[in-house]
Amino acid sequence: MTGGDFALIEAFLPMSLIYDDDGRIVHAGPTLAKLRSRTALEGRDVRAIFSVRDNGRGSGEGPLPLFTRLYLTFREGKPTALKGMAVPLPERGLNVLNLAFGISIVDAVAEYRLTAGDFAHTDLAIEMLYLVEAKSAVLEETKQLNIRLQGAKLMAEEQAYTDILTGLRNRRAMDHVLQRMLRGKIAFAILHLDLDYFKRVNDTFGHAAGDAVLQAVAVILREESRGDDLVARVGGDEFILLFTDVLDRRRLLGVAERIIARLEVPIPYEDGLCRISGSIGITATDLYRHPDADEMIQDADLALYTSKSEGRGRATLFDPARHHRPAAGTGRARPGARDRPP
Repeated sequence: MTGGDFALIEAFLPMSLIYDDDGRIVHAGPTLAKLRSRTALEGRDVRAIFSVRDNGRGSGEGPLPLFTRLYLTFREGKPTALKGMAVPLPERGLNVLNLAFGISIVDAVAEYRLTAGDFAHTDLAIEMLYLVEAKSAVLEETKQLNIRLQGAKLMAEEQAYTDILTGLRNRRAMDHVLQRMLRGKIAFAILHLDLDYFKRVNDTFGHAAGDAVLQAVAVILREESRGDDLVARVGGDEFILLFTDVLDRRRLLGVAERIIARLEVPIPYEDGLCRISGSIGITATDLYRHPDADEMIQDADLALYTSKSEGRGRATLFDPARHHRPAAGTGRARPGARDRPP
């Protein structure tokens, strides 16, 4: 065969090889040469290169069955699976073995870094590769869209439980955590904080100053709590802290007094100083046979009201004997923000 003959075969069958009737490979196509170099193929027996099986319907007595589908695997190196068919070149003592990847083409293209130029222009594998590429692009875009949607969902959920101004948890988050802790029978304490003299800051310096003070308070409360505690802003200048597994009264009072002392350090704002304090009411689950969220918050509020009434800037532990709840149906409401001194 001439060089022109080989070029013609390569144009139509780039993944083919030519072998003689003894099985010796005399030429390897350019795509096949990417899988195994020509020097590793040419001159060797085709049966030494491939493990071959067929469906038993082949003809001929040569090295490979002719005119039937062949299933081939490289004996050396990567065991890439191939499909093929061998046909004779009449009166030349040569045979052409044309090979294809079959359904493993996508893996083979990636493994051997093949391009469209490695396949015949009429090869349907090119169309399949385009379809696979398009499908991969769509799947990747869908994956990225799902990631963005999941991120947006998480962000929305986070915002739903977060106080925008301070970055603390909000009342919704507090209610959720309270119910979870009660269902899990987890011991905890509630510190209910209401800022003292906060209205004076708003009246003197404006609401922007009030916002700055609330943000400074949030920093203090974060620093005085632990990672698994909850700090929530539940009203304009009201905060609730949930301390997990802390029931010791002296320790709770110590934390409350430390918070109050830090709140009383003047907070700079522009050219002035904002002066506030805080009143705190405290209760804990061990005071109740069957702890209830609403009852505990009410009791912490009663203790907070006592702190306000006795001069502000102090912490009070709820005492069932001292803080009498209104009986059901009496029409007496528990003290709220409107009833407390500012």
